[in-house]
Amino acid sequence: MILRIFFICSILLLTSCYEPKRDCEHFKTGEFSFTTVINGEEKTTTFFRNDKIEIDYFDGKVDTSSVRWINNCEYILKKLHPKSMAEEKAIHMKILSTTNDSYFFEYNIVGDANKSKGTVFKTN
Repeated sequence: MILRIFFICSILLLTSCYEPKRDCEHFKTGEFSFTTVINGEEKTTTFFRNDKIEIDYFDGKVDTSSVRWINNCEYILKKLHPKSMAEEKAIHMKILSTTNDSYFFEYNIVGDANKSKGTVFKTN
């Protein structure tokens, strides 16, 4: 019984100390791709980002957004030339974990509690 309690406590201690890798600096600039399902159809966005600008290529259209870094792993995107009221809203992006060539993130419209998640791959 004591051995079982020790084993359970050891497992809890080891797993509670785990923090996912977050090498966000590696993903501040470069070329990336993101695939998601929209209305049952898989769609891919490719984009280029430097410290201040992100250029998105989606469905034959090009959009440019300003990038404002809050900290090493969070930034705000705001379209430079919005075409609707919905496009005027800024998007909060937060990198949750990284690998060598990708990052897992969550995003939401600023002020909206509803968050979505996805994975971005660095292509260059």
